[in-house]
Amino acid sequence: MTRNILYSLMLFILTAACTEKIDVKLDSTYTRLVVDGTIDSDTGVYRVALTTSADYFSNEPVPRVVNATVTMSDGVNTFLLNESLKGQSGIYETNPDFAGKKGATYTLHVELENEIAGHKTVDATCYLPPVAHLDSIGTDFHPEWGPKGIWTIKLYAKEPSDTVNFYMFNYYRNGVLITDTLSKKVISDDKFYNGSYMDGVDVIYINNDHNWETLVAGDTIMLQMSGITREYFDYITQVQQSGFNIPFFSGPPANVQGNITNGGIGFFAAYSSSFAKTVVKAPKK
Repeated sequence: MTRNILYSLMLFILTAACTEKIDVKLDSTYTRLVVDGTIDSDTGVYRVALTTSADYFSNEPVPRVVNATVTMSDGVNTFLLNESLKGQSGIYETNPDFAGKKGATYTLHVELENEIAGHKTVDATCYLPPVAHLDSIGTDFHPEWGPKGIWTIKLYAKEPSDTVNFYMFNYYRNGVLITDTLSKKVISDDKFYNGSYMDGVDVIYINNDHNWETLVAGDTIMLQMSGITREYFDYITQVQQSGFNIPFFSGPPANVQGNITNGGIGFFAAYSSSFAKTVVKAPKK
């Protein structure tokens, strides 16, 4: 009887401790302009999105910055980006025939209709580096990795033997971009294979336990290998690391460092890309 009473008392104490309400209060901060834009060496429509920052627990849609004048220059030519829905979208687009030039440095210039954080203009500059030619890609299935196995995408390419290079990898399954957020991008430098032939290097790991990314025989896979700057490499690294705070109540990481001037946040990136495709074959038994 005494033992049962003690057990009941301990259970009550533990239950009461676990139901204590914890209020997390985050101070509001001043509004800042957020810039998210990329250009590539392939011909196409490229977009720059302008929004403003919002409080962490805000349930409202991110405010878009409309009616801005957005231009981009390679030092010789200046390109005007047009708002996709004038005065509504906050997304500014290049003409369909635009293609970034390898080796050029691009400067983005934004003139705002109204001041944000005391500024009406912001700028960002990014070099557009070349990229190694992607000869081919392949897929492998490793049933011994994880509960249901891991697929890998491997590449074959000659890596230049010049200075340190930085790469970003994206993959498409049946024409759909799977690595569609910064948290899913795969990035790497070339310190382990600088100047050598990348003969089947695994660059993408796909968890067969996740239905949304599982590969099946007959799927068409396209790998995009992009040459990026060290600054963009560091930016993606910071964004990906900012989502993993241990312990739970540890302080927030340092502010992610972008390349936007006048108090703006975000990044304007320029890169070149090489592509290769393959069709997934059934795993060998």
